[in-house]
Amino acid sequence: MTLSEFLTNNKNMPVYHGSDVLVEIPKIMQPVRALDFGTGFYTTTNEEQAKSFAKKVQERNGSLENHISIYTLNFELLKKQKLLFFNKPNKKWLDFVSVNRNETYAGEIYDIIYGPVANDTIFKTFIAYQNGTLSERETLKRLKIRPLYNQLVFTNEESIKCLSFAGELKL
Repeated sequence: MTLSEFLTNNKNMPVYHGSDVLVEIPKIMQPVRALDFGTGFYTTTNEEQAKSFAKKVQERNGSLENHISIYTLNFELLKKQKLLFFNKPNKKWLDFVSVNRNETYAGEIYDIIYGPVANDTIFKTFIAYQNGTLSERETLKRLKIRPLYNQLVFTNEESIKCLSFAGELKL
């Protein structure tokens, strides 16, 4: 999907946030570990991915519950945000994720970032890429990007205003 398609064809598209708590009011919270797109409120357009992530968070935190919060997007507000859009894993995406996972990103600041999810077991692969041991092609192959797994990240309080809580998906 291209940015243009995303902005014009998804007027009623829900986005999901998987967690061990229901999140009616999204907030930007400092992550406990380096993430693909840095600090922000992470959502996805993929219901199955949100379910999987909610279960991972539940296990990681030793919680008794998991929740999928559902939001609708205000596309008029979204169009006013500074967007970074990766429609597929490529060198630009790989470099962006790499510096974010390394916590060394010093580039342009974006309000909302969309793109593929890197496999969570990839830290050694990124180190090998950064050291020049792996080529771009081999690195992308090893990351094993899962088809249809994506992330839509809201990086500041203004961008979060694009989200409206719509309910909870029961597992």
